[in-house]
Amino acid sequence: MNDHRLTTRRALLGCLTFAVGLVWMGCSPTTPVGSTIVVGEFASLTGKEAVFGQSSHKGTLLAIEEINQSGGVLGKKIELKTEDTQSKQGESATVVKKLITRDQAVAILGEVASGRSMEAAPICQQYKIPMISPSSTNPKVTEGRDYIFRVCFIDPFQGTVMAKFARKTLKASKIAVLTDVAAPYSVGLADYFKQQFIADGGAVLIEQKFSSGDKDFKAQLTAIKAMKPEAIFAPCYYTEAGLIVRQARELGITVPLFGGDGWEAPELLTIGGKSMEGCAYSTHYSPDSTNPMVQSFGQKFKSRFGGEVPDAMAALGYDSVYVLADAIKRANGTDGPKLREAIAQTKDFEGVTGKTTMDANRNATKPAVIIAIKDGKFAFVETINP
Repeated sequence: MNDHRLTTRRALLGCLTFAVGLVWMGCSPTTPVGSTIVVGEFASLTGKEAVFGQSSHKGTLLAIEEINQSGGVLGKKIELKTEDTQSKQGESATVVKKLITRDQAVAILGEVASGRSMEAAPICQQYKIPMISPSSTNPKVTEGRDYIFRVCFIDPFQGTVMAKFARKTLKASKIAVLTDVAAPYSVGLADYFKQQFIADGGAVLIEQKFSSGDKDFKAQLTAIKAMKPEAIFAPCYYTEAGLIVRQARELGITVPLFGGDGWEAPELLTIGGKSMEGCAYSTHYSPDSTNPMVQSFGQKFKSRFGGEVPDAMAALGYDSVYVLADAIKRANGTDGPKLREAIAQTKDFEGVTGKTTMDANRNATKPAVIIAIKDGKFAFVETINP
């Protein structure tokens, strides 16, 4: 082989190696490195909480498409890299580390479930990559980690809201609590609810426990029935909530059951059926709001996703993107520390779920909405401000 042919082959091999490297990083050989802003998302797209993850993802996707159609941020399009946590413990840390180290994400969006957000938070903190959870409400998600944020209210507020709802709206003074001990969200919300309910003069007659994935709650409900409570607080996710309400009615329990934003899913009615009538829960948003921004969002969402009505998880996913985009503009770039500082300084940012202002602990101060099930449909009851 002569020197000319050897040189040509080495040049071709070098180009091929460079192209493969670009493809591995998620770019095409013709795409200049740095031509987009890579944002990572981790969500439960499959598994038992998939409805949450899919809904949040749709809201996130809609916001990014809108921003990109309007020219992007700082002249660059946002490139979304999404990983599925499969609704499983232990997956979040793995996929978030991949998003940061392999995909070069400059910020992370997720998760819906507090437990999975808590798994990912230390990774983002370690790499100094800002993370914004759309709807994880457990206070521990952001505690002690200055790169971790959320655009939703937290459980101390939600627990207070539901305790006052029980006392003032349900007129209940004696309550039973049914807690999912495998979910940090459920344990935390139950504790905050009990503290406020007792402070307001109520009594918690009995607390029964179960674990995520359980399907038979009749033993716990039988024990609750014997105590004759005036209402039952079940701060769990929709997959168990629907079964709990249905089995309660089968056992002849007629008192109201109510929960937190973990009940927020159309599947709640599918699982619980007619048994859900008269039940209620707290959440972050109602599509029935007359706010022009809410109505515009609803129309765009339905147009994009085949007539589907957006729920609170979709609205919070949508808002999390716009809060991030606004911060990137104010930081004039995606440098980790500068972007973190810009997110922390977010104040009165108008979104679909209300105005977002980050407090000293990187939590958003937001109103809560009460939704009741009436005539087989979700119905807005009231908005409760902090």
